[in-house]
Amino acid sequence: MKTARLAEWMDRHSGPIFVLPAVLLILAFSIFPLVISAWLALSQFRLGIGGYEIRFVGLLNFKKLLTGSQQFHFLGTFAEIPLLGWLIVALVFGTLAVAAGRYVTLGRVSVIGVVGRLISFTLIGALAVLFATTLGGQIGSLSTTLFYVIVGVTLQFLVGTGLAFLCAQNIRGRSFFRLVFFVPLMVTPVGTAYTFRMLADTTVGPFAPIWGWLGLGNFAWAADPWTARLVIVLGDSWQWIPFIFIVMLAAFESQPRDQVEAAQVDGASTFQIFRDITWPSVAPVAATVVLIRVIEAFKIVDLPNVLTNGGPGIATESLTLHAFIEWRALNLGGSAAIAYLLLFVATVLCVSFVNMIVVPMRRSRQ
Repeated sequence: MKTARLAEWMDRHSGPIFVLPAVLLILAFSIFPLVISAWLALSQFRLGIGGYEIRFVGLLNFKKLLTGSQQFHFLGTFAEIPLLGWLIVALVFGTLAVAAGRYVTLGRVSVIGVVGRLISFTLIGALAVLFATTLGGQIGSLSTTLFYVIVGVTLQFLVGTGLAFLCAQNIRGRSFFRLVFFVPLMVTPVGTAYTFRMLADTTVGPFAPIWGWLGLGNFAWAADPWTARLVIVLGDSWQWIPFIFIVMLAAFESQPRDQVEAAQVDGASTFQIFRDITWPSVAPVAATVVLIRVIEAFKIVDLPNVLTNGGPGIATESLTLHAFIEWRALNLGGSAAIAYLLLFVATVLCVSFVNMIVVPMRRSRQ
């Protein structure tokens, strides 16, 4: 009797029972590193005779990064805000003011929404001020990562979407261009870094004659912080533009043709068709692909490690590379603290992007 009941119960719950081992395994591999790294972020790791010692130090590792001996490395050194810094601050705070006004006028104000936006606006405003105040001094790994994310993803989205739009048109040889544009995505990040290291060599690289003709034969781009950062952004863009290209190409080609043909019959221009028909239909896909790229861009480590090794000085160090260098130096607590601060910044910015751009976009289509 009991065996029959057990068999019946197993039959009723066979689905969850078979899935449970896989779920527990995934949770173990996801939660265990988070718990251990959280403990390490609040501890100090030391090698000793016969083993190692982990001592609880509270928030000391975070204090070092934000206000202590590692502040110059994580946040940078502060200086007088230059004109470009003021323009960035004005642009960011103006955008935040518009977003706040739009949220209030929509009439969907809630306590959770207000608290969430206060956190988002405070962090975004603080990051803008931080970037502006370190422009004249030494930019830390946090601002360098933000530079890679904002400039890199913007460039990748514009170029990738433009190429996808062109290849979605009825032009000759578009199948060939689709294959060519997709090739860089199959190259490993380390391979991309070594390729750009060779291409950017102004003395013995394949473009050395062109650099010489332009008068830049002796230009050491790796010795200048901003040119080194721009070369890393170009390498990252070369690798990830194909990803945006292939996703946006699928979005453009899945668009219904009857609306476009009706607009063409009515005499609408190409720009009007793109603005009023094409873009609204592909905008949700565009927002999603940007979100995926922003999450990935926060983890950039291969290109700055291989191309410049974080130099000159610490000018091209991303947060992930910063954490890796601390980990290699056996400062496991400091490395975990950097990783958690990176997780906090990336999470808040991505959630803000979803709440302020993706969700209103979806609501406007309903």
